[in-house]
Amino acid sequence: MSQRLLIVDDEESIVTLLQFNLEQSGYEITTAMDGVTALDLAMSQSFDLLILDLMLPEMDGLDVCKHLRQNKVSTPILMLTAKDEEFDKVLGLELGADDYMTKPFSPREVVARVRAILRRVQPVLPENAPSQDEIKKNVIRFGEVEIHPENFEVLFKQTVLELTPKEFELLLYLANHKGRVLTRDQLLNAVWNYEFVGDTRIVDVHISHLREKIETNTKKPVYIKTIRGLGYKLEEPQFDV
Repeated sequence: MSQRLLIVDDEESIVTLLQFNLEQSGYEITTAMDGVTALDLAMSQSFDLLILDLMLPEMDGLDVCKHLRQNKVSTPILMLTAKDEEFDKVLGLELGADDYMTKPFSPREVVARVRAILRRVQPVLPENAPSQDEIKKNVIRFGEVEIHPENFEVLFKQTVLELTPKEFELLLYLANHKGRVLTRDQLLNAVWNYEFVGDTRIVDVHISHLREKIETNTKKPVYIKTIRGLGYKLEEPQFDV
């Protein structure tokens, strides 16, 4: 079954170019040319990824992104920005975008970026898919947190959390290196392996979001500890939960 993408841009030529190249790559495409229509579509239909322009009539891309995340829609979002537009990438990511690209770009680059995002979020299982017993063995537990990698699912106190793909990937990386101090640069390179070299604020923003979801008291975290001057470390809680 084809993966469904929503392309949102008010420039018809860009929409046509993206639609043609992505359909040629096997994706099913829906389009919108203003923010309000895009929000309605994304709220009422299921998409695997949104390609969302920053500057849109009716409602800009940041507001669309913000409204979707506030309504627990966790569909990955690739934000598009013109080269001369002021765009705070940290703000965009803080509001819930997963990645961004600057215009002008090549269609091949967009297709590659879309594939990379979807591969992280929805990897194709091998022919010999793991059994239910194997899936259960792969569950990562610490304190009251459970990570189910095969299902891209995180539970806290037996309740499924709404995480963006990047939040999930960051938490999984921390959990796979439990007890180790990881620098911001290490986390940046592991989870954001392009575009954001040296901009470690992005790591801090996502750590803050994760703490809001798995820490009872974000000012006194028991899972994700800040190691002053170095980075972060995920630990087992040191008390009975």
